[in-house]
Amino acid sequence: MNFEKTLIPGVFIKRYKRFFADVKIKKNVITAHCPNTGSMMGLLKPGNKVWVNKSNNPKRKLKYTLQIIEDNKSKVGINTHLTNKIVLDALRHKSIREFKNIENIKSEVKFGDKTRFDFLVSEKKQKYFIEVKNVTLCRKKGKAEFPDAITSRGLKHIHELIKASKKKYKIYLLFLIQRDDCNHFEIAKDIDAKYYQLMIKAVKKKLNVLCYDCKFSSKGIKLNKKIKFKVE
Repeated sequence: MNFEKTLIPGVFIKRYKRFFADVKIKKNVITAHCPNTGSMMGLLKPGNKVWVNKSNNPKRKLKYTLQIIEDNKSKVGINTHLTNKIVLDALRHKSIREFKNIENIKSEVKFGDKTRFDFLVSEKKQKYFIEVKNVTLCRKKGKAEFPDAITSRGLKHIHELIKASKKKYKIYLLFLIQRDDCNHFEIAKDIDAKYYQLMIKAVKKKLNVLCYDCKFSSKGIKLNKKIKFKVE
């Protein structure tokens, strides 16, 4: 997934009202759109290096968008609007080995009355639902974690995936770790114990869990390698 505009380096000052981030670029301070509604735990440290890009759209109130924050000398992609684009790019290029033989890809597919899953992919007669979660949290060296706040939406998606499995769909939860400094992934049970407990039950009910990190370049972000999913 390539960025539409060139990234501009800066220094993080503060985030406020959830969607605003003040960034210093050279001698100027600009206000950028922060495309992440999560807590962004551990990332919002004044002085951290950041990268933004600028839009030429005259209708936009905020010309800049925050894309990457550096955490402990590692880049972290914080734009959750790009998460599914990164995964879609990987599916199309057969970069996810579990889906190398898929023939069809559909995005934002409705299931039931009130649920949409990120992807429905198929090969021959088998269909797979894939729900994607963006991961940025790393509190201990090498360990990526999700969630970074209590997630009722995340609980709902697991329940719905289990329902889908009863209708002969294979079900996958793909955690996209938008950083490159982690070698394993865990559920943050101290942050959301209910999510942790449901994940344990869901894995026993045929939920497949995939965890992939990302590779960063000046041009964009790509899904990189699979990392281990650990359950304590």
